[in-house]
Amino acid sequence: MSANASELESLAQEVETATALLAQSKAGIAKRIIGQDTVVEQTLVALLCGGHALLVGAPGLAKTRLVDTLGTVFGLHTNRVQFTPDLMPADILGSEVLESSEDGARSFRFLKGPVFSQLLMADEINRASPRTQSALLQAMQERQVTIAGQEYDLPAPFHVLATQNPIEQEGTYPLPEAQLDRFLLQIDVDFPSRETERDILLATTGATEETAMQVFTPETLMAAQAAVRRMPVGDAVVEAILDLVRAARPEDETAPDFVRESVSWGPGPRAAQALMLATRARALVQGRLAPSVDDVVALAYPVLIHRMALGFAARARGEKLSELIRRLTERAISTEAAA
Repeated sequence: MSANASELESLAQEVETATALLAQSKAGIAKRIIGQDTVVEQTLVALLCGGHALLVGAPGLAKTRLVDTLGTVFGLHTNRVQFTPDLMPADILGSEVLESSEDGARSFRFLKGPVFSQLLMADEINRASPRTQSALLQAMQERQVTIAGQEYDLPAPFHVLATQNPIEQEGTYPLPEAQLDRFLLQIDVDFPSRETERDILLATTGATEETAMQVFTPETLMAAQAAVRRMPVGDAVVEAILDLVRAARPEDETAPDFVRESVSWGPGPRAAQALMLATRARALVQGRLAPSVDDVVALAYPVLIHRMALGFAARARGEKLSELIRRLTERAISTEAAA
């Protein structure tokens, strides 16, 4: 057996193992999170990529419940921080305290903050001041924090699932573009359908509630993350990603007129990297060995929506970024099909 064939067989076995665990995970999550299949799938994609996700939705849509359930299913040490205007960076990262020993000697000891977890829920992240928001930048990108000149590594794996309320914006601090770019996906959590809401009422207001069981361990999750990065990607998928991301930049020569007229700034290379990883992870979630162009279509919105902005004139005309991304996706796919 050749080296390539042996490696492919090994990858196939890893994918099969991860797929079986993911099937159990989804069944466990579905007991507590009813009718949010797309939200659950995209959150699993973010975790399998080793990335962070921004959950955007009105209060009461089970965002906190989802994060808590994921922590249980994946066996991750989970912390939650409620972001408020008076929250300070030390409240997240930790701080040094001066202690005295029995012999009278004094020394500083570092007390770790809630960021030292494997799954951190940053609840209503846009309600904290920019100073506090920026405390997460190094943690999210480099998986470490610096306190008083000393670097501290965060646990592995490390993920941030932040929530944001899109309704009430008074007293909030919009996340800067640099920090938004750290989130692999923006996951919109919508209101449930009538039938789904009926199921929610029956499942959550009785004497007992369903509970989720641990399926993964941190080690098996990291093994699945490594397998995602080894999954092959066909040329058609790569070209579709490039066509989509580059056409979303108004200064690019391949950008269509509606992008040049409406978009203020477009996605950078990190968007293409995110889409490349996310398509692989979605294939794994669905039990496939390699991603397809359909995965690019499904993930274009959560990858691009927070990495683009409409210009003032486009907003005044009532244009929607979601509709623009849909048109861009259709254009990129049709271009790839014609090639």
